[in-house]
Amino acid sequence: MEKEIFLDQVYLSKLREIPYDRKAAWGTLSFQGMVEHMTDSIGIGHKRVQFPLQYPEEIVAKSKAFMLSDKPFKPGTKNSLMADTPAPLRCASPELALDELKHEIENFLSFWRNNPNQTVTNPFFGDLNYNEWLHLLHKHSLHHLKQFGCE
Repeated sequence: MEKEIFLDQVYLSKLREIPYDRKAAWGTLSFQGMVEHMTDSIGIGHKRVQFPLQYPEEIVAKSKAFMLSDKPFKPGTKNSLMADTPAPLRCASPELALDELKHEIENFLSFWRNNPNQTVTNPFFGDLNYNEWLHLLHKHSLHHLKQFGCE
């Protein structure tokens, strides 16, 4: 439950501590671009965004084992679903992007309250249940907080 509390109650407050113009320690995303990326990542966790598996099953199994570990993502980890140049920002401001993220988190938690026995496919880690999604999103959130100097 601590990862659910982090996602629901802590993550946004940590993001709001970051100056919106802060440069990332790695990667090409701006602060707002990272927030919009996290919104879409959480959207995968409740089927708003869907992608097919990106790797063969044997690679997915190894990737899932890493994802379920406590090892952090390395700085600069590549995401094959993202272009080398950032996507255009879709929100008019960082504040609106944070509001969109808040709404996405609420939708994610609501989906899983209503579908506790479901699995949802992640394009890199395969079929995940709720606790696995929480673990992934916690790990992913910490990765991007560190990227912007907030740990």
